[in-house]
Amino acid sequence: MRIVMIVLLLMSSLVMAQPSDELSQKLSNLEQEIATLYQESLTKTGSARNVIDMQLLNKNNQLRAVLKDLIDSRTDETTPLLTKYVKQQASFISRASKFLGEKITAEEKKLDEAGQEEKLMVQKRLDEARRFYTEMLGQQWVNYKWLETLGIPDPKRQAELIKDIEHRLEFMSASLTFDSQQEKMLSKQLKAASEAEKPSLQILHLLAQRNLASDIDNLNFLVELANKMDIDTTAYTQQIFQTTGNLTDDILNPKVLIALLSTWAGNVGQWLLDNTPQVLFKVFVFGLIIFIFNILKNLSRKMVARAVASPNLRMSKLMQDFFISMSGKGVFIIGLMIALSQIGLDLTPILTGFGVAGIIIGFALQDTLSNFASGMMLLIYRPFDVGDFVEAGSVSGKVSHMSLVSTTIKTFDNQILIVPNSKIWGDTIKNVTHERVRRVDMVFGIGYSDSVEHAERVLNEIVDAHPAVLRSPEKTIKLHTLNTSSVDFIVRPWVKTDDYWDVYWDITREVKLRFDKEGISIPFPQQDVHLHMVKNQPE
Repeated sequence: MRIVMIVLLLMSSLVMAQPSDELSQKLSNLEQEIATLYQESLTKTGSARNVIDMQLLNKNNQLRAVLKDLIDSRTDETTPLLTKYVKQQASFISRASKFLGEKITAEEKKLDEAGQEEKLMVQKRLDEARRFYTEMLGQQWVNYKWLETLGIPDPKRQAELIKDIEHRLEFMSASLTFDSQQEKMLSKQLKAASEAEKPSLQILHLLAQRNLASDIDNLNFLVELANKMDIDTTAYTQQIFQTTGNLTDDILNPKVLIALLSTWAGNVGQWLLDNTPQVLFKVFVFGLIIFIFNILKNLSRKMVARAVASPNLRMSKLMQDFFISMSGKGVFIIGLMIALSQIGLDLTPILTGFGVAGIIIGFALQDTLSNFASGMMLLIYRPFDVGDFVEAGSVSGKVSHMSLVSTTIKTFDNQILIVPNSKIWGDTIKNVTHERVRRVDMVFGIGYSDSVEHAERVLNEIVDAHPAVLRSPEKTIKLHTLNTSSVDFIVRPWVKTDDYWDVYWDITREVKLRFDKEGISIPFPQQDVHLHMVKNQPE
């Protein structure tokens, strides 16, 4: 910041003449304030001095703002005096720029000779000097435009400044390219460095980052200044965008957009020209591996399907589908991993990512995993299979589909119910059709006045006459209960599971027809009401 003090002290010497009234008052006030701040800065150190330096910089900006306002509202009387002030500004900035150039050269030499601990401080001073130098160039261009406005242009010095700006643009562009490459290289080295090497590399990487940031700021300022001078800055704007990736208004410039698209198209074309044969070969190898393993997947599914369908294994349909599906998917995943490795993809981060993602998904899908675990238990213990009639999860129907997450049940009225496996495994499971043979339980009642032997003989004839009733196990027909309104018989024939309801409905119908024919009554609940009449009594 001492550069600022020297600059502003010299600037305060500009207000030496005795201008007329309003101009004199404004410029004299600023001169006095700058002189006071400079004297105060001589007694300060550290952060207090930096604060005063910032105040001096602000006062200088105010002084130049006063000059601008006075130039915009100039008269024939004030023009000579304003011309004098502007010439003094231009002369001073020329000397200040020369001083700052020497300062930058000295700081660059110190940076090369400094140790790692001192480099950060030297770099900070160098960045500060470069920033003030570019600001001086911008102020000098304003001075030349002021002189042009006052009627005394200086085309020779303007051309020299434009040439200097063009030179600075080329230098900063080259510096940005170099520092960007250095930062990327150090970043890669830092990732692969050991713990002992990291401290020194971290300092170098930090320096590279600061150099890169300083280059971008300076180049942005120079591009903005060059645009005012009608210098073509398309290449530099494109370079800034490619380095930072930040979208600015300059990107919308048609020239910049065309240059970016041309560069990208050229890069893509060159990349395709250099890498097409290699890429095509890798794509061919990738496709060939996928094709081979797709064939192997189908072969493995067929082989596993034959193995699990063996009667000796007695696997459920769900378990068979599970093994068939997993065998095919497992073979295909192995083939995919091999194919990806052949095209140069590092599988370690992918596998690590799958592990981390698995943990996160596990917490997020706890209910789904519970259903999956229940599905595995159903697969292992096989309480039912596809096609069985079950009562489970508070529903009943025929199992039409099973997966590791849910079970699809079709009711007798053709409704589809999808039940989570956790609901089924956590409740009582009743498999109605698991066994090949079932017993049909029926109860028929006769009246107390009917013959028990007659009714028993008729029931035996009806059951024995039905073709679907099995002879073994033997049927059961017994007098069971002396009920309140009837004498009840239990009728329990054995049938194949598929014939259960046919036998139930056929025998029930035949019992009603035969009982009516044989004169056997089928009682229903009834109640006798007895009324007792009471004779009238005399009052």
